[in-house]
Amino acid sequence: MARILDGKKLAQQLLEELAGTRARLSRKPGLATILVGARPDSAKYVAAKHTACQKVGIDTSKSVVLPSVHHLEQAIRTLNADDSVDGILLQLPLPDQKDQERFISLISHEKDVDGFHPYNMGMLCRYGEAKRQGTELHFCPPCTPAGIMTMLNRYKVDLAGKHAVVLGRSNVVGLPMSLMLTHANATVTVVHSRTANIVEECRRADVLVAAIGKPNIVKGDWIKPGATVIDVGINFVNGKMTGDVDFNEAKNVAGLITPVPGGVGPMTVATLIQNTIKNAEERDRRKAAARA
Repeated sequence: MARILDGKKLAQQLLEELAGTRARLSRKPGLATILVGARPDSAKYVAAKHTACQKVGIDTSKSVVLPSVHHLEQAIRTLNADDSVDGILLQLPLPDQKDQERFISLISHEKDVDGFHPYNMGMLCRYGEAKRQGTELHFCPPCTPAGIMTMLNRYKVDLAGKHAVVLGRSNVVGLPMSLMLTHANATVTVVHSRTANIVEECRRADVLVAAIGKPNIVKGDWIKPGATVIDVGINFVNGKMTGDVDFNEAKNVAGLITPVPGGVGPMTVATLIQNTIKNAEERDRRKAAARA
């Protein structure tokens, strides 16, 4: 029987640590969320993020709700210019997704706490080489894969030399996840819809990250005995949340496994808070350096 990677418990510990960091700041950090449209699931996710902010002591009063993308650009530019806002989160997906990348790019990369801005994605690519050279880079990594890396680290999962398989290649999870695992010295295979022998590739994984958005697609016989299985999927079947991994089968094969819900989701929110506080710390540092 697999050991459970309890993201909910770990996220609570991380939020408590972040509350201590926030208390040492010279001011209250600000996170502005932008919610466009009336998707109930998006509204629920934003509410969860605001609740986490309240626990840590982050101001969300500058958050914006818009009926459409018509005034979205102006809202982003206003928040970019607001010195009390350390982080801007544009809740995705937008009702009209054709300009989604343009709106993401409009957010100042210094306030992009989701880590989706081209600058931050580029910095993630550079991170491994900079780390080897002892150079510190300030940027916000994408929250979900960064939260997964924190979880693996806290549960002492050794990635060096291990074979990691990432099921999915999205800019939100799959591609940044593969980069982070590479930076942690894993050997990484990215599996997607055009991959031949998908099941065989997954069976080779010491660490399997499922982020494809298909409920229960990963069966027990897809998994190498003793592997670490990270389920990123959020799907709803008959009103019940389920992941991409068939948990009831997988738990009898895997060594470590995340549940859905209660696994990756809470770590994503905690990492968002972490990115916001990190931005506030960096702005304080720059202001102090300017005064010196």
